[in-house]
Amino acid sequence: MSALQGQVAVVTGASRGIGRAVASALRGAGARVVRVARSLVTGGSGDFHDIRCDVTDSVAVEGAAARVLADHGVPHIVVSNAGAFVLKPLDVTTPDELDQQIAVNLRAPFHVARVFLPAMRDAGRGAFVTVGSVADHVVFPGNSAYAATKFGVRGLHETLVAEYRGSGVRLTLVSPGPTDTAVWDLVNPDAREGFIRRADMLRPEDVADAVLFVATRPAHVHVDWLRVNPRA
Repeated sequence: MSALQGQVAVVTGASRGIGRAVASALRGAGARVVRVARSLVTGGSGDFHDIRCDVTDSVAVEGAAARVLADHGVPHIVVSNAGAFVLKPLDVTTPDELDQQIAVNLRAPFHVARVFLPAMRDAGRGAFVTVGSVADHVVFPGNSAYAATKFGVRGLHETLVAEYRGSGVRLTLVSPGPTDTAVWDLVNPDAREGFIRRADMLRPEDVADAVLFVATRPAHVHVDWLRVNPRA
């Protein structure tokens, strides 16, 4: 039997990059996977159940969660992955760009946690995985807005670990280093001094393997923080 056979998993930001790889990895392990993203079309899509949802909209997230609970029951696994990236020095980062980073990288994980964790606690089980970043614990020039939100989501995660201790719900922060996704298309790190080349970055599947590792630990094992980096 597959490791996650019969389990329900929800993945946000699942239409591309890390989220898409995570959804595929969980499905490959036997889970019934609900993919959530604003670019998806609600309904069945091959091996997946898709819900169109902008996770920065709290009302939309509540509606998506209600649909998941009604159609699939309390999920066994939730992967809060949706994220946005900006690389600019402080003096050229606009307030609107900061607001957008906060909306996607901090408010959205808060919304997702708020709608699923109470039901998982009531069920007495589950794995709630937040995908963070190396920038949730290491600072880099040009990362003021992005790092502020990622440090914030690490604070959210650590608080929720304390709040849900003893509930049966295991919360994990997965913090990947540079990963070769479309966020780098406009940055071109290969042409920037001090940046890792895209060929040497992690692949989305590497991060998905880390999430799958967390999700398949025995119920008595809690991995609260997992850092994943390219080879030095």
